[in-house]
Amino acid sequence: MSAQAHPKLALRPMLPADVPLLAEIFRAGIEELTGEDYDEAQREAWSAEAEDQEQFGARLAGELTLVATRSGAPIGFAALAGNKRIDMLYVHPAAAGQEAGAMLCDALEKLAAARGSKELTVEASDTARGFFERRGFCAQSRNTVSLRGEWLANTTMVKRLEAAPGGAASTRSAP
Repeated sequence: MSAQAHPKLALRPMLPADVPLLAEIFRAGIEELTGEDYDEAQREAWSAEAEDQEQFGARLAGELTLVATRSGAPIGFAALAGNKRIDMLYVHPAAAGQEAGAMLCDALEKLAAARGSKELTVEASDTARGFFERRGFCAQSRNTVSLRGEWLANTTMVKRLEAAPGGAASTRSAP
């Protein structure tokens, strides 16, 4: 028997006990992965969105939030708002590039399509834009948002979804 370099990834629904660790994944992802696109003050304002864990947890609980795990430990999460919008998709920096983000995004696309959504939108950070482009999302508009006195740029992106015959969900790129 050979040892696995990367134990199998799994998905599960968020549990209330996950909130402190998901807040840490959120902050670590922002601090360690977005430095080329956002300055320190912008990253601090953005990551401060998870300071109030009760409010952060309520936001996640109010949406369909999935947790990616490896060997049972959370390494990322994604939240679907209103079956139409990816509200959050974050992976711990130590697990970046190891397919957890793709697995989370695949699951949200399939869930949104299965629930009747014709398209899925995301407000992609400059750091995440390439990830979403590779998955067939198309840029619709450039935005500037204010967080705690700092201005951050992002891009609204859309992907068209289709329900395949028999009810199975499939996705295709927007024109």
